[in-house]
Amino acid sequence: MPLLDEPVQLDFDFAQDRHRLYERLRIEAPVCQAVLPRGLSAWLVTRYADAKALLADPRLSKDNKRVRELFQESSGNQTAFASSIAAHMLNMDPPDHTRLRKLVNKAFTARTVSRLRPRIEQIADELLDSIAAAGGVDLLEAYAFPLPITVICELLGVAVEDRDKFRTWSNTVVSAASPEQLQEHSAALAGYLAELIASKRAHPTDDLLSDLVHVSDAGDQLSEIELISMAFLLLVAGHETTVNLIGNGMRALLERPDQLAALRADPSLLPNAVEEFLRFDGPVNVATLRFTTEPVPVGDAVIPANRFVMVSLLGANRDGEKFEDPHKLDITRPTGGHLAFGHGIHYCVGAPLARLEAEIAIGKLLARFGTIELDGAPGGLRWRDSTLMNGLETLPVRVA
Repeated sequence: MPLLDEPVQLDFDFAQDRHRLYERLRIEAPVCQAVLPRGLSAWLVTRYADAKALLADPRLSKDNKRVRELFQESSGNQTAFASSIAAHMLNMDPPDHTRLRKLVNKAFTARTVSRLRPRIEQIADELLDSIAAAGGVDLLEAYAFPLPITVICELLGVAVEDRDKFRTWSNTVVSAASPEQLQEHSAALAGYLAELIASKRAHPTDDLLSDLVHVSDAGDQLSEIELISMAFLLLVAGHETTVNLIGNGMRALLERPDQLAALRADPSLLPNAVEEFLRFDGPVNVATLRFTTEPVPVGDAVIPANRFVMVSLLGANRDGEKFEDPHKLDITRPTGGHLAFGHGIHYCVGAPLARLEAEIAIGKLLARFGTIELDGAPGGLRWRDSTLMNGLETLPVRVA
């Protein structure tokens, strides 16, 4: 399969029409070179079979120390990976990843998630009361953002009044911000989390962050840097993805009245619908960065050693070789197989919480309002300028 003459530019224009480009790449160049907004070069993979295999391939590493070195060599800057907030388990290989995941799993259990349902429902109801009074809102600002950020702040024991600061900081970290802004906001976030962790150590409360500070496994505990980075990971991953899942799912429904009507007619389809939202327009564009530790054959290409690899979750989830009629939203489609939460040892630890929040948020929204319409032309919606995330800037709606 021939490669493109020039590397793919993963810029703002690309963010506005990712599915069209991925469709072309799956046909013409399923393994190709790409350039990120800050100048980093990487290999981009867009087919399902290749993506799934690479996500679990031990020849692809996520070691943060080596990533910083390669980032410096490639772009002359390592800001994005130099902060303490980058030293989390998503940026580690076994055995360090295994150790951290085991410790986190002891505090972040399925039981913890399931017992959150009543509180998530209460938060949703309160937000919907405000939306009902307004009649027309930006659904992201009024609902899709405050619901998961409130949940994750409460889960971690973070003051909810600080949520707007977290939104600013986390948006910077996952966006195409300048290195200077990235460094400033990363340092501010790390400093805040360090103070919060010190408070939890001195005065533990009934929350996940206190559990992480004090959790142990055969005497093992998280170090200070590990705690800061883990809190960052849970905070950002705990709301960024869910905001996009709710927003992208509702946009897909509002642009397809037949699917919206089908879900209203049979609310028991909601869990299945959430899986289809994840496949159809998932919250994450590409998996977090990996690099090759040796030459890795992928399809007809060979990715050399010490090269960054970006696995397109969006591209894989629209691959017609895996999913029939992949560009069609079908909430009755058999579930399973999508890669929206990744695959392998780095599969998203927060996936059960994201699913629960999306199910509650969308279900309650449809139950509360008989009419929900886009406020403006669908073509006016813009996607966030982020290589990592796949989410809208705004989603204006009218409700009644």
